[in-house]
This record gives sequence, structure tokens and C-alpha cells, in this order.
Amino acid sequence: MARESLWQILLTTILSGNFVLAMFLGMCPFLGVTHSVSVAFPLGLATTFVIVIASLSAYLLNWVLGLAHLEFLRLICYIVVIASAVQLVEMYVKKNYPPLFRALGIYLPLITTNCAVLGVALFQTARDYDFMQSITFAIGGGVGFTLALVLLASVRERVELADVPESVQGTVLVLMLAGVLSLAFMGFAGLGGGA
Repeated sequence: MARESLWQILLTTILSGNFVLAMFLGMCPFLGVTHSVSVAFPLGLATTFVIVIASLSAYLLNWVLGLAHLEFLRLICYIVVIASAVQLVEMYVKKNYPPLFRALGIYLPLITTNCAVLGVALFQTARDYDFMQSITFAIGGGVGFTLALVLLASVRERVELADVPESVQGTVLVLMLAGVLSLAFMGFAGLGGGA
């Protein structure tokens, strides 16, 4: 798999290999924060930043731990780096954007436990990506995550204005919308020339 082109990795990770809509990673913020685009988009950006930092760090840690023959420490090191990056994002948002910090609530610190963030580090290591492929994979993963959040938030904002039967309001409707989005993204399978 290490022979994939950068465009192939980027397109696949954003569309048919989307962490949320194809791999079902990061579902907690996907279902919980998507009430409005004004909250979903900043959370997607914050998660993208953490994903890129985690990817860079995972690549470097993988190399250093490989030299020292300490590969068994990989997972612990990834978690420490992810938690540190989330703390930086949380402090920045709290200081510079207090209303956004309050709107994101518990979901901002929960980026630490977002399995999509750890998934990027583990997948790129397992796929033996080089430096540029790792960064492309991380950017694609972050953009795909943000896209999924914003799409569901947009649809939920529109549905709030519609006359929806009482039997499908709330969680039922959100899960149905998420399923339809997932099916739509699966239609991109094969895009980019990969077989």
C-alpha cells in the first residue's frame, strides 16, 4: 500500500475512506456536535489540527522508537502526543474564543479520546507510509472528518425547519441521516484509480 500516490491517498481518505462515514470512527462528536454548522466546523478544524500533529509525531516517534528497538512503546507515545495537542487547542480556544469554547463543551477535550485521531497514527504506521504520504493521509482524514461534521450539521439545520413526523424526530432522524450520508460516501468507492 505504500505505493499509493498522494492524490489517491487524499481523495480516498476524504471520500470513500472517510473515517466517520466509512470506518465509523469519531462517531461521538459526529452525532453530538452537529446541531449547527457554526459549532461543527470549528470542532472539525480543531480535530484536523490534532490529527495532523498526531500524524507528524507518529511518523517521527515511529522512526525514533524503531532506532531504539522500543516499538512496544508506540501506542503510549501516540496517546501522550494526542493528549498534549488537545490541551494546546483547548487552551487556545478557551483564551481567544470563549463563546466557541462554551458551545463545544465537553467535545473539545474529548478529541483526546476520538478514535479517528488515534486511527490516523495507527493506520499510517500499519500502511508503512513515508513522510509525505503520512501528512497527506492526516490532512485528508481531517478534511474528511470536518466535511462529515459540516454535512450532517447542514442537513440537521434544514430538517429543523421541516415538518417531520414525531415518530422519527430526535436520535432516530439523526441516525437515519447519518446512514444516508454514509451510503452516499460509499458511492465514491473506486475513485482515484485504486482497485
